[in-house]
Amino acid sequence: MSKGKILVVDDEQKIVSTVRAYLEREGYHVLEANDGRQALEISQQEQPDLIVLDLMLPEIDGLEVCRQIRRSSDVPIIMLTARQEDADKLIGLELGADDYVTKPFSPRELVARVKVVLRRARPVQTHTTPSRLVLGELSLDEGRFEATCHGQLLSLTATEFRILAALARNTGRVLSRAQLLDILGESYEGYERTIDVHVKNLRRKLASASTGKGCNITTVHGVGYKLQELHND
Repeated sequence: MSKGKILVVDDEQKIVSTVRAYLEREGYHVLEANDGRQALEISQQEQPDLIVLDLMLPEIDGLEVCRQIRRSSDVPIIMLTARQEDADKLIGLELGADDYVTKPFSPRELVARVKVVLRRARPVQTHTTPSRLVLGELSLDEGRFEATCHGQLLSLTATEFRILAALARNTGRVLSRAQLLDILGESYEGYERTIDVHVKNLRRKLASASTGKGCNITTVHGVGYKLQELHND
């Protein structure tokens, strides 16, 4: 039985074949695309569980592919980039990518990242009643992995939802970036900075739906973040 459907997008066939071999060895069903246009078509037709997406692609580049996919889907996306600049990685995360891997990379490391991101995207099934958190206009259903603000469904990635849920469970309490990484189940060098990008995305999405009675994620400089309920005076 397949563990999930993975779309691998890269214009270097050697990389696609290698990644495919390692993913199939782990029990995943693998789809391939060699340019951005093909990636968008296959993503829409096949509805993969996760996309491994190269940044530099012919036809349509990876950033634009990510942007278009995020208009209608919250499928987890891992970016592949040969660029070392942090700005390129952060742009990808701002557009909605869940993680990134820098070339050259170990196929085993990529498979490990795939497993982690898929675990984050799939809520754990338990026999207890799933938790529902309500703060003003903000409501989170952890069983459904859904968040609404003022009755409007927020389009959140799995990573964004987990960060928001962690902050909501600790309303008014400051959580450090390291604590948020522990909650996400990740702990590798350089990842703390990406928490800032996910929080930036969350703030934008909350602000677009709130009427002033929702919640605000506050930065406590040198410490971390906390969620506070807003009130109209």
